[in-house]
This record gives sequence, structure tokens and C-alpha cells, in this order.
Amino acid sequence: MPSLLESLTAAVSRYDKDDNLGAFMDAVRSLAKTADADELVAAAGPFTDRHEVMIPVYEHVTLQRPNDAKALVALANVYWLTGRGPDVVGELAERAKKSDPGNRGAWHLWALAEGDIRKRVERWTTVSKQFPEDQLARAALADNAAGLAGAEHDPLALDLAVKTYEGL
Repeated sequence: MPSLLESLTAAVSRYDKDDNLGAFMDAVRSLAKTADADELVAAAGPFTDRHEVMIPVYEHVTLQRPNDAKALVALANVYWLTGRGPDVVGELAERAKKSDPGNRGAWHLWALAEGDIRKRVERWTTVSKQFPEDQLARAALADNAAGLAGAEHDPLALDLAVKTYEGL
């Protein structure tokens, strides 16, 4: 009997040949049903750049472990990268933040998923305060504040952007 990794690799190979996304997703979901979450994540490791693998894997893992912040962030990230939308991504990020308040990825996705520029600046401000050494969060804060300043001619946002950039 083939291992989970071998079965997943075979499914990916078939998909690469026939380009049948529906059949591929069904195959991965079928493999996931009988797999332990840790084994499933390990088997999917070589395919982290393949969104069509990671989506059904992490959908299954988050069903098995609804409070697993790392899995929630992984699923939210792949959803974001495939255009799933800020509502779904924001909800997953919020769950991950509650499960593990120290998970920076959850906080980043939470801020990124906010559609309103002013509220997004507020979120990046919160993330920057939560993780004061997080240069990426501070850069995102500066970029979003600059965008707000330009879009709404907001001098306070411009000041925030300049001060944040200077602090980087």
C-alpha cells in the first residue's frame, strides 16, 4: 500500500497530465479523510507552492483542529493568494489570533484583510504595537498610511507615514 506522500505525489502527477482540477481536488480530499492531520501536513510539505494541494489539505486540518492557529493562518494565506476574499481570510485570521495571540501571521492577515483603508491603518497600528520589533508590520503601516494620506488628503496620515518610514 502506498504511503500518503506517494499517493499525494501520484495525484499531483495525474493532475499535471490531465489538468482536471475537480478530479484532483476530490482525490486530495479523499486522501485527507483517512489521514492524521500531522501526517497530512507532512505529506503536503513538498507541495507548499501548489495552492491546489494546500487548500484541501488545510481545509481538512482546520476541520479536525478548529483552534490550530498555524493551520488557520496557512489556510487564510492560501485563500488570500488565490483571491478568496477579505471576509473569509479575515474570519480565519481572527480565529487564529484568538487561538494564539502570539502568531504574527494571524495578525498580519487580519490587518491585510481589512478593506477600508482607514481601518486598515488602525489595524496595522495595532499590529505594530503588539509586535514592536516587527519591521514588516511597520512598513505595512507606513505604506497604508501613505495611501490614506494620498487618497483622502489626510495630513495626520501623512505624518504617521513619514514618522513610521523614518523609524524603519
